[in-house]
Amino acid sequence: MNRVSQVTVRKRLVFTLISGLLLFSIIVLRLGYVQLVLGKMLTEKAENSWNREIPFEPKRGEIVDRNGVPLATNKSAPTVHIVPRQIKNPVETAKQLAKVLEISEEKLYQYVTKNESIVTIPEGKKISNEKATEVRLLNLDGVYISEDFLRHYPFGAYLSHVLGFTGIDNQGLTGLELAYDKELAGKKGSVQFYSTAKGQRMENMADEYRPPVDGLNLKLTIDSEIQSIVERELDLAEAKYNPDGLIAIAMNPNTGEILAMASRPNFNPAEFQHVSPEIYNRNLPIWSTYEPGSTFKIITLAAAIEENQVDLENEHFYDSGYVEVAGTHLHCWKKGGHGSQSFLEVVQNSCNPGFVELGNRLGKETLFKYIKDFGFGKKTGIDLQGEGTGILFSPDRIGPVELATTSFGQGVSVTPIQQVAAVSAAVNGGILYQPYIAKELIDPNTGEVVMRNTPKAKRTVISEETSKKLTYALETVVAKGTGKNAFVDGYRVGGKTGTAQKAKDGHYLANNYIVSFIGFAPSDDPKIVVYVAVDNPKGTVQFGGTVAAPIVGNIIEDSVHILDIEPRENQIEKEPTWLDKPIVEVPNLVGLKKEDIPHQYFRLHIEVEGTGNTIIDQAPEPGTKVEEGSTIRIILN
Repeated sequence: MNRVSQVTVRKRLVFTLISGLLLFSIIVLRLGYVQLVLGKMLTEKAENSWNREIPFEPKRGEIVDRNGVPLATNKSAPTVHIVPRQIKNPVETAKQLAKVLEISEEKLYQYVTKNESIVTIPEGKKISNEKATEVRLLNLDGVYISEDFLRHYPFGAYLSHVLGFTGIDNQGLTGLELAYDKELAGKKGSVQFYSTAKGQRMENMADEYRPPVDGLNLKLTIDSEIQSIVERELDLAEAKYNPDGLIAIAMNPNTGEILAMASRPNFNPAEFQHVSPEIYNRNLPIWSTYEPGSTFKIITLAAAIEENQVDLENEHFYDSGYVEVAGTHLHCWKKGGHGSQSFLEVVQNSCNPGFVELGNRLGKETLFKYIKDFGFGKKTGIDLQGEGTGILFSPDRIGPVELATTSFGQGVSVTPIQQVAAVSAAVNGGILYQPYIAKELIDPNTGEVVMRNTPKAKRTVISEETSKKLTYALETVVAKGTGKNAFVDGYRVGGKTGTAQKAKDGHYLANNYIVSFIGFAPSDDPKIVVYVAVDNPKGTVQFGGTVAAPIVGNIIEDSVHILDIEPRENQIEKEPTWLDKPIVEVPNLVGLKKEDIPHQYFRLHIEVEGTGNTIIDQAPEPGTKVEEGSTIRIILN
C-alpha cells in the first residue's frame, strides 16, 4: 500500500478549502441577492398572501345644469362582503344574514363557505342604509360592509337620452354617463387588513385605509327651466297627437350651447331595464336622419340671397301649382298654386315651385357648396355619442330633378342637430358653431374648474347683411305666412315650417309625415333657436304649421322670460286668419275701482283676486296683446 505524499495531501486540502470558500461565497451571494434584490418582491408576495381588501367605492361625479341644479346624483347604498375563513359558524351566519338580505339560507351558505379570500354577496350589493344597519347589528364575524353608491336621477325621465345611465358597478353605459365615464367615475379606495391562511387576523399588523377619490362633477349647458318647458310641451303633444315620435332641441345660436334636448318615447334612467334598447340607445335629436322638408328651404334661401340671385320684395314669381322638371311634375302643397307672388311671399307661403326656381338659379355646384358649408353631410361634432351624418346626393348623381327636390328639402337626409346648427348660423350673422352640451368639469372638493368647453366657430357661411335679410323674411313667415301659430306678441319670432313625407324601402308612405317647425327669437338679435319635429301625428291635419309651430311658439314664449329677453318694438303685426280671434290690447286697470272698469274691456274675461274695491295689480301687463276672451287677473286691496 502506497503512502500518500505530503504534496498530495496539501493539494487535497487546498482543493477542499477553495471548494468550501467557493460554495460559501455562492451561498452568501445567493442570500444577498434574495435579501437585497428579491427582498422587496418576496415581502410583497408574502403580504399579498396575508392581505385582505374591502373595496370602498368613490362618489361618482354629479351632473348639473348650467345653474348648478342636480340632474344626476348619488344615493348611499352599502355593499356586504364576507371573509369565509373568519366565519366561525357558517350555518348560523347564513341563517341570520339570509333573513336580512331576503335570500335563501342555502344560497347564502354557498357564499360563506366558498374557498376564496373575500366574497361580495351579489344580493348584498347596493342595499338600503336600513338593511346595512340591520347587518351591522348582527355583529357577525367575517361579515363586512363597505360604503357604496347608487346613481340617482331626481327628475326621472327628464333629459333621459342625454344623461344616459350607469350599470350595477356605477360604470357609464349610455349618454353623458358613458361619454364622460372616465372623468365621472373617480378611483376606488379600500380598507386592507392582514390574516393568516386560516383567516385569523394577524397581530401587530395595522389596517391600512386608502380613501376613494371622488369623480369630477360635470356641468352642462342645459338650462333646467327651459328643459322643463320642452318636456312639458312634448308630454302635451304626445297626449294630444299620439305620434310615432317627438324631437325637440333648443340652442343658443351665438355659442352652440344646447339649452334643452328631449325626445319621445323616453325612459327613466334608473329603470332602463324596463324598456327596449331601441329606446334608450337612440338619442333621436342627434341620431335620427330623415328628409327635412321645408325647414331646409332656409338654406336655399340663404344661398340665393348671398349669391344675389333673388330680390325678395321687388321680384315676382308665378306659381301655377306645379313645375315640370325633366319630365317630372313637382307640386306645390296648395292645389292650383299661389298665382303671382313676390319671392318674399314665396317664402311666406313655402311655395315649392318658387324654391325650385331659386335652386335652378344657383346651380348644383353652388347650392351643394352652401349645403356642405352649413354643415350637412357630416357630423356636427356635438359631444354626445351616436350622432348621425345624414345623406346627400353624390355629385355625379345630381341631375335636374335632384337639384330641384333638394332645393325644397326632399331627397336629402339630415339630422335634427344639423338643422339647428345650420339655421343658427343663418340667423346669427352667418357663423357656424359646433354644438356642445358639456360646459365644465369641476373638482367636487376644491371647486376648481378642471376642463372648460368654449364656443367653437367653424367658419363664416354667409354675410351679416344676408343674415339680416333672411331673419326678416323668416319673421314674415311667422307674422304673415305658414308659421303664424308660432307668433309670440312682442318678441319678433322668426321661423319656418316643414312637412316631409316619410320614406320606407325607397317609397313614400301615404298619409305619414314628419311635421316640423324651427323658430328663433328675437329676430333682430336671436338668443334662442328651437326645433320641434312630430313623427306621424294622429287625428289632425299633418302640417308643420298646424302641429309643430304652436309647440315651438309655446317654448319660445316661456323661454324668453328665463333668458331675460326684453320685448321688442317694431314687430311685424300678425296677419289674422279666419280661425284667429280678434286681438285686444290689455288696458291699464291699476288704480281704478272695480265697478269703473270700462265696459268695452268686458271683451276680456276678468278674474278677481282679493277683497276690497281698488285694483292694485294686474296680469298680463298693460299693453299686452291677447285674443278676445282671454283672462285678465286683477288683484284688489
